Amino acid sequence: MRKIILGCLGVTLLLSSCVSQKKYSDLEAKQKETQDLLNSATVKLNDCLEEKATAASRLQTLEDQNAFLKANNQELINNMGNLTTLTTKGAENLEKSLESLQEKDLTIRKLNDAITRRDSVNLSLVQSLKGVLGNLDDEDIEISVEKGVVFVSISDKLLFSSGSYNVTSRAKEVLGKVAKVVNNKPDFEFMVEGHTDDVPYRGRGGVLLDNWDLSVKRATAVVRILQNDFNVDPKRMTAAGRAEYVPVSQTEKSKNRRTRIVVLPKIDQFYSMIEEGMKDPAIK
Repeated sequence: MRKIILGCLGVTLLLSSCVSQKKYSDLEAKQKETQDLLNSATVKLNDCLEEKATAASRLQTLEDQNAFLKANNQELINNMGNLTTLTTKGAENLEKSLESLQEKDLTIRKLNDAITRRDSVNLSLVQSLKGVLGNLDDEDIEISVEKGVVFVSISDKLLFSSGSYNVTSRAKEVLGKVAKVVNNKPDFEFMVEGHTDDVPYRGRGGVLLDNWDLSVKRATAVVRILQNDFNVDPKRMTAAGRAEYVPVSQTEKSKNRRTRIVVLPKIDQFYSMIEEGMKDPAIK
């Protein structure tokens, strides 16, 4: 009887150990996934910091020029103070010059704030896209930020069969994930670009004549799926074909066959950030 009890206790301890090990493995996997996302975010953040440093350098140059102009104006005021008479017109011109310098100061500050906000929004968008698309192969999909614009590039082998503009079932799954992100970002507009390689399209008397037609039809096919299947507002989308004229590789044709989604904030909103700043009471 004692041996049976000891045996049962041993089995219980063994099962408990197995469960703990599995939980540990799951936590370890989640930790690695979190670390990968953190590393990706760090890289993008460093890029944003470099862009911000460049903008700050330009801002410093403008501020130095501004300070120089202010110093010259102050010297002019001092010199004019030694004169017996200061005409009313001269005083008004000097006042306008100082007001113009104040306006320039405020505009520079607001422009820098707008750039910083844009970079922060783009970083957030990239992280959202990577969060929903992170399980895909890097060869099939690539997310990047260039000059303040977010690009999602999807290889044609994932979206279409060779020479076709019919979207594959696997591609619809990917487009559904992209749609989920853009639907949560109503302040963004985007353009879907179709790209081909430089091999001439050989049509058979159908609606497609060349690579121009093929690239455009592929872009409109993606736009229709985003609109019809995933309820993306069509007013936010533009479909465009670039044929073979914007290649990314001179040696690997497969990289040139792609569909690119260009996501960017509405340009009027970017300028509204500056216009709002001009209403600041400090400018008065």
